[in-house]
Amino acid sequence: METIVSRILSVHKEHEVLLKLEAAGLNDELAQRVIDSKGNDLAAKVVMLISNGGFEATTSQKHSREIMGQNMFDIKEAIKHFVVNPSKQQLAALAEVPFSEQVLRSCKDTHVLVAVFPMSILYIRGKVERKLFYSPEDAWYNKQAFAKDNGKVGWQLIRKVPVADSTTKTWDEQQALLSKDEETPTAQAMVYTIIGHFLATSERLFENIYVRCSDVDSGGDRVFVGYFHSSGLLVFSCWDDCCYSSVGVASARKF
Repeated sequence: METIVSRILSVHKEHEVLLKLEAAGLNDELAQRVIDSKGNDLAAKVVMLISNGGFEATTSQKHSREIMGQNMFDIKEAIKHFVVNPSKQQLAALAEVPFSEQVLRSCKDTHVLVAVFPMSILYIRGKVERKLFYSPEDAWYNKQAFAKDNGKVGWQLIRKVPVADSTTKTWDEQQALLSKDEETPTAQAMVYTIIGHFLATSERLFENIYVRCSDVDSGGDRVFVGYFHSSGLLVFSCWDDCCYSSVGVASARKF
């Protein structure tokens, strides 16, 4: 009995797609493989590849996903949630996850492995729902250099909570708590991770606390982010010597 499939594409678009596929090398033999594939598996893979912008995970990335589970925001999720269109150079830079299996296994419950693409805090804010950021229209940081910094492409392994016992301490005291394998990430990397992880998993990181980042604002005050609750992610700053029970310090694993 013939399966009836409800039409999604117009006849014109179906024709255009077919012409593109034929120009790319689709012939009768390859088309028949798609038709004959068990459970439409091959067709589903083609559609998934198209939806991922032509991206297919490398062995290193797949293995990292097996270890990290939902605590990984990968290229596919960046394409989906941040509308990233990766260049060949960016995909090459992200092809190998630079952390060892031992490091990933030790961090699989405490960190998020993130494929970071160059995009500023202001750009991220403009790509997601307004409610994910607190008072975006008149935010104090709208003209700040750190908020316009695109950062750079690469993998980051970001701790999901502040460094232990890092609240009610100065910046220097917080830095002294970091191990030789840790560093404080930028505000761009933290915002990218917090928002991306939420969009992918619905888990809110730093919901009831702030964490200091490595950036300083135009007045020399240290930037911190957090309190990511229903009112949206907050971005503030304060001098390095201030000590608050609500401000810890962020941490990322070094390569």
